[in-house]
Amino acid sequence: MLNFKKITAEKLANAIAELSPDAALTAEEIAGLLEYPPDAAMGDIAFPCFRLSKAMRKAPPMIAAALAEKLTGGEFESVTTAGAYINFKVSKGYLTKNVLLAIEEKGEKYGSTNEGEGKTVVLDYCSPNLMKPFHIGHLGTTVIGHSLKLLHEFAGYKCVGINYLGDWGTQFGKQIAAYKKWGDRETIEKGGVDELVKLYVRYNNECEDNDALKDEARAEFRKLEEGDEENLALWKWFVDVSFEECRKTCDLLGVTFDSFKGESFYTDKMPAQVEKLRALGLLRIDEGASIVDLSDYNMPPCLILKKDGTTLYPTRDIAAAVYRKNTYDFEKAIYVTSSAQSLHFAQWFKVVELMGYDWSDKLVHVPYGTVSIGGAKLATRTGNVVLLKDLFRQSIEKVTEIMNEKNPNLENKEETAEAVGVGAIVFNYLFNSRIKDINFTLESALSFEGNTGPYAQYTYARCCSIVAKAKEAGMGASADTVTHEDEAALLKTLAKFPERVQQAIAEYEPSDITRYIIDVCTAFNRFYCNCPIMNAEDEAVRAMRVRLTSATKTVLGTALHLICMKTPEKI
Repeated sequence: MLNFKKITAEKLANAIAELSPDAALTAEEIAGLLEYPPDAAMGDIAFPCFRLSKAMRKAPPMIAAALAEKLTGGEFESVTTAGAYINFKVSKGYLTKNVLLAIEEKGEKYGSTNEGEGKTVVLDYCSPNLMKPFHIGHLGTTVIGHSLKLLHEFAGYKCVGINYLGDWGTQFGKQIAAYKKWGDRETIEKGGVDELVKLYVRYNNECEDNDALKDEARAEFRKLEEGDEENLALWKWFVDVSFEECRKTCDLLGVTFDSFKGESFYTDKMPAQVEKLRALGLLRIDEGASIVDLSDYNMPPCLILKKDGTTLYPTRDIAAAVYRKNTYDFEKAIYVTSSAQSLHFAQWFKVVELMGYDWSDKLVHVPYGTVSIGGAKLATRTGNVVLLKDLFRQSIEKVTEIMNEKNPNLENKEETAEAVGVGAIVFNYLFNSRIKDINFTLESALSFEGNTGPYAQYTYARCCSIVAKAKEAGMGASADTVTHEDEAALLKTLAKFPERVQQAIAEYEPSDITRYIIDVCTAFNRFYCNCPIMNAEDEAVRAMRVRLTSATKTVLGTALHLICMKTPEKI
């Protein structure tokens, strides 16, 4: 309850200053100390008085009792103490006159802020290595990144979503070499990226016992970097074939981008950064390679150029960061990648700092846990992957079967099945903290039981149905009195939305929103079971419950959107 939390903190700050000026805390400091009691019966928010004990020279329970006397009335239905804690219970009148009214007035903007006004955030996410299919390992960066973009936009930032396509590097040398040995155009035109993957996997397998093939791949990439016409033509064709797979998957997820500049875009921008490193005396030769020594920062050296003079990921990332700063003048540049790349980002972030760029502290790496299958690391070269297109297809088929059984006459069945099927996978992924490692199982991803995407979407559809029926019946919505504890509990949950949004942005954690969605669904379905809505005998009670349902629909719809979920109104 962001507003209530702020009001509570301000009132506490005034009361503490009045009681003991030497112990004064700012409202911001107090807000950071406020807690939600483990049992709602104790109150809606609590303040521990331990920190005040030394300055006031009193036992915390005595301080709590003295402060509680100064804080009764107003927004508070009750102010009680429990040992060193002051427990505040918000008044139902405050909830209806402030929270409910705010949701109705602001609509889908409820919970948004203008804190980012005039500031730009650049987000680098999805960013697949082309010539590889979209698999379950790509889901994290794609949905976490897009959710963070939506969250920052919700806070007023101008956001630039960048799909930094992996369209350059030594893997293209392998792909070109493999195609020249075994590939043909007709097969790849027909089979798309899957056929490219077959060639890539075969080449990697044969490379294991054949150093000559490794040298051949390096030579082909060197020719590509030097502008060889044949290799450039093959490279462009491979990119086009691979990108089609990426585009289809992003369309299905509803994920969009503002830029698709891949690694190749920076090939002519890297030399200037390499020269700057050399001019600053940061570049040194180590066994033929050009590196930046980071031993003073407890990190391995950052490799800038290989022995043969070809570039690496850090070289391209540094050039890209400089270009993005010059182009967008970002307030933050956010990179969403696997935690396995944390060292890589720490290294080149430090190099950018050593180069004297005063915006190096604006670079943010948002890591997420690794995905494995049966405990084994994902690897395209060995074929140990679960393709997203196959996973989505199975999920959509499962939803379709359920719909055919439970609601065979549903309109727009295919569109709804796609929204629910894809949403089930996205919700499942975003439910846990992003840093948590995942051992992927198909059964878990496709489960519709418990705290799932289909449960959340069904709750939203239920709200839509009730609101539509109330509108058809011409029910008014002028009532403003809460009469049942489950009504109040639902309102209190809706009141927390702005706070959860700010928390998700501050922590770069979409799961804060995913878990909040479950909180809303739980509170609403308890309210729905215990509080008759359309059948309430009292007209004012009925009107109030319709208002609550409509407010839930608004908040739930916005929250689902913020985690890349679609909101079908009928399921």
